[in-house]
Amino acid sequence: MRLYRLFCIAALGLCAACATTPSARRTDVLFWNQSQRETHFRAMETQYASNRIAHGTNVHALPAGAPLLPRWNDGTTLDSYMSDHHVAGIMVLQDGKVRLERYGLGFGPTQHWTSFSVAKSFTSTLVGAALRDGSIHDLDDPVTRYIPALSDSGYRDVTVRQLLTMTSGVRWNEDYVDPNSDVAQMYEGARVPGTPLLVSYMAKLPSESKPGTRWVYKTGETDLIGILVTRATGRTLAAYLSEKIWKPYGMAQDAIWLKDPVDGTEAGGSGVSATLSDYARMGQFLLDGGVANGKPVLADGWLADATRKHADIGAPGRGYGYQWWTFDGGRYAGLGIFGQVLYLDPSRHLAIVQLAAWPVATDSAQTRARQAFIDAVTAAVDGGVK
Repeated sequence: MRLYRLFCIAALGLCAACATTPSARRTDVLFWNQSQRETHFRAMETQYASNRIAHGTNVHALPAGAPLLPRWNDGTTLDSYMSDHHVAGIMVLQDGKVRLERYGLGFGPTQHWTSFSVAKSFTSTLVGAALRDGSIHDLDDPVTRYIPALSDSGYRDVTVRQLLTMTSGVRWNEDYVDPNSDVAQMYEGARVPGTPLLVSYMAKLPSESKPGTRWVYKTGETDLIGILVTRATGRTLAAYLSEKIWKPYGMAQDAIWLKDPVDGTEAGGSGVSATLSDYARMGQFLLDGGVANGKPVLADGWLADATRKHADIGAPGRGYGYQWWTFDGGRYAGLGIFGQVLYLDPSRHLAIVQLAAWPVATDSAQTRARQAFIDAVTAAVDGGVK
């Protein structure tokens, strides 16, 4: 089995290297202007190499529910919110029914939109699937069991669990406006044959604190998780997501996952593009307990563990789980730069998706407005007819 997996991985890398694909610098996306964002976020496959996440023949229905209109206390309306914050799409599901669906920026229901760091939560969910399959043995395994090239690096004593919670202790700079930050440079440098470029970059980073003691947000580490899943399963992230969730749960359309055009490594920390409704279906899959086609996909207890607070992020009522942002009351969310949201509230059987092209990657004003939108939806749910 091990030889088979190594063969699959080698073949995947070879096919990626031979493919004719777009070759833009992947971190240029951080510095696009507003017109480029609104144009390219819906067509990332025209800018970057990607793998297809194939859907199946059966579609998970999303029936219409009672219409819902978010309620703000400051005079904001849904139309003004979407216009002011360059929102391309909003969908709200409750009890698996569509209570709100709205589009902007010329975006439509059959088009893809990029997710940025919402993809981190997808990658984490695939860890749960690989644990159930036995491809990943234990979250307390050393990362080097799956990525030996990190054996002489700051990751030599880091566990899979510490990668998932971003508590590796390895130094990192996630400044989206600094072209010299780690997040802007992680796909740069000399290539080493047989080693993903991202691994070569991460292997050079020094440790600055004991693993498990300090939380620092690091997109590069989620890319490492994605490589770990690929090494463990012998499948690309796109193929594994298709096999475990996209086909059996009934997503309506293919999606894509961006990858390195030379070594074929998918970006576990970003890179998924899908339709608004399929993001909502992903949320419903999780609200349904991670069951697809009547069968559990994730390891027993995975969802409860992944979506609870494991790391203190210094914000009251919030924390970080296994690549999920956590909130008091059992709520959790995947959040992406430039305004992407997959927010889940199990107590209300509620999923909220937002796709957007904020004028900045992130700042306090946009973050407050996003939370006010979520609060407005929640207020409408609590005060309206279900």
